[in-house]
Amino acid sequence: MSAHDGNKKLLLELVKRPENSACADCGARDPDWGSCTVGVFVCLNCSGIHRSFSHKVRSIKLDFWEDSLVECMRSKGNAKARELYEKSVPCHYYRPQQYDHTDLREQWIRAKYERLEFTGEVKYPPPSYITGFHEGHLWKKQKEGSQFNERMFVLSEKELTLAYYIKDSEFKGPKAVIPIKDLNAMFQPKIGHSHGLQLTYQHQNHTRNIYVYHETSQEIVTWFNCIRAARYAYLKTAYPTGKDSELIPMITHNSLKEGFMEKTGPMQKETFKKRWFVLDSQSRKLFYYKSPLDAHELGAIFIGMDSNNYAVEDCTSKFPRGNKWKCGVTLDTPERQYLFMCQEEKEQKEWLSALRQVLLRPMAPQDYATEANINNRNLSLLACCRSRRAHGTTAEDAMASGVDVSGAVEL
Repeated sequence: MSAHDGNKKLLLELVKRPENSACADCGARDPDWGSCTVGVFVCLNCSGIHRSFSHKVRSIKLDFWEDSLVECMRSKGNAKARELYEKSVPCHYYRPQQYDHTDLREQWIRAKYERLEFTGEVKYPPPSYITGFHEGHLWKKQKEGSQFNERMFVLSEKELTLAYYIKDSEFKGPKAVIPIKDLNAMFQPKIGHSHGLQLTYQHQNHTRNIYVYHETSQEIVTWFNCIRAARYAYLKTAYPTGKDSELIPMITHNSLKEGFMEKTGPMQKETFKKRWFVLDSQSRKLFYYKSPLDAHELGAIFIGMDSNNYAVEDCTSKFPRGNKWKCGVTLDTPERQYLFMCQEEKEQKEWLSALRQVLLRPMAPQDYATEANINNRNLSLLACCRSRRAHGTTAEDAMASGVDVSGAVEL
């Protein structure tokens, strides 16, 4: 056996060990690359990030390995590297997974091996996600329109708020102050900028979306982890007996599924309209919007449990009602049946799978209050719309009668 074949056999044995069988950085199974500079086994995507800041990277199966590089991998490995480079990762700091946004994976790798943020050594100045305070400029999308304007944002863990200002001077007062209590942050490629976040919170009994971005990957990831730090501080006060294993999944979350579907009205005789849908599995809400970057939803549907008269099934279009798409999804709730149409069978199957995931998950105590609020609002709107159709009244008349039609205006 040649030295080359011997080294390859040794590397294949090393990477099969339990501690090396997943990517050291994102957890992808069966990594087949090695970052020789730090001695870790990584996946193809993470290997590119290592290479971008001059780490020596080799393919286990395709490249030639010198004896010295093989010895480096043998003497180190993922477990030892984790002990050194992840010694003091804050529990709220987001550890990216295989399919997470590139910014998250890149800055996690750079924070570990390049900036050495988690080795336990004292950093000066300390990172913002440790101090509980962060301020800086982000580009924010206008509530109406597609333009982004530069705004100053200030996050305070002490005040449990995120504020933003039209002018740089804080003495002129913030344009808005967002409570950390209801704030969620997630990376959002649909913004159209590489380093973009979607910030979501509750505003006047409706969901408000704010879209922001920064020119640099490092800064937007810093904002994300600072928000997570403040959210963790809030959760520790809101649930003083809660364990970290229970609180960490509640800090931030991604939508389970997003995309366009066609939607008709409650009588299923109305014209179909193309809408952007977002399934938030944590709140058990299916939101729908006119377009993907809307600030407010047109409506929200609560997704209960299958044991409580909620169900989802596939269907086909039976009658021509203006719908261009033919792959249907019916969502039954105790109040009504919703009918949606997907463009392709693949999208239909993905929506069915995502909705069933929520249907099968047990409801938390707070979910019942959410269910009551959404269903009562939708029932009031349904009665309002039927009354308007029967009597020819306007939305202004409905609001004057005490019905809130400012948010979910479409059924």
